[in-house]
Amino acid sequence: MSLDLDALSIRSVNGTALFQPLTLHIPAGDVVTVMGPSGVGKSTLLDAIGGHLTHGFHLSGTVHLNGRDVTDLPAEARRIGLMFQDALLFPHLSVGDNLSFGLPANLRGRAPRRAAVEEALSQAGLAGLYERDPATLSGGQRARAALMRTLLADPAALLLDEPFSKLDAGLRDEMREFTFARVKSRAVPTLMVTHDPDDAAAAGGPVIALKGLMAP
Repeated sequence: MSLDLDALSIRSVNGTALFQPLTLHIPAGDVVTVMGPSGVGKSTLLDAIGGHLTHGFHLSGTVHLNGRDVTDLPAEARRIGLMFQDALLFPHLSVGDNLSFGLPANLRGRAPRRAAVEEALSQAGLAGLYERDPATLSGGQRARAALMRTLLADPAALLLDEPFSKLDAGLRDEMREFTFARVKSRAVPTLMVTHDPDDAAAAGGPVIALKGLMAP
């Protein structure tokens, strides 16, 4: 598996290019980090790869996932997971039901789906918390639950948008280790956007400096 960008470029509504064209190969299980100043277009880059590009932006270049061109596919057809800096769990659902939301539709039957969620909770150090209210979880527990929900969807690639920035220093180390270990064990090509050089160091992969362009 791999995620490949070929001469990917994004222009704003007035025709201004956000950054220099980006060509990138991310093998299975590797994490490539993108860094750059605020406003250069890092999150917009992830939106473009995931199929969530805001109306008014224009994308050129291609996105290939496992050799398949997904550039023009809708987000739901790409199998690309996206994790934000906020661990967004549905407040009206239990912890376990939140994770169930990420299960693929082809996993049928109440018992198999419950078993898959229980296993994911155990892997995340959340065993026994299926029925818990998400509001009762700590910040680290919420972050682990959100990541496992994303991984339960069996993404073919993963995008991380400042995933650790809302955590305190101790939890950052814990979540970096937890996240990157699962990326490697599941062989998921991963692209991470961050301002924190410690995130990049923990990821252990190449670091790309996204360079903004001031002129159209």
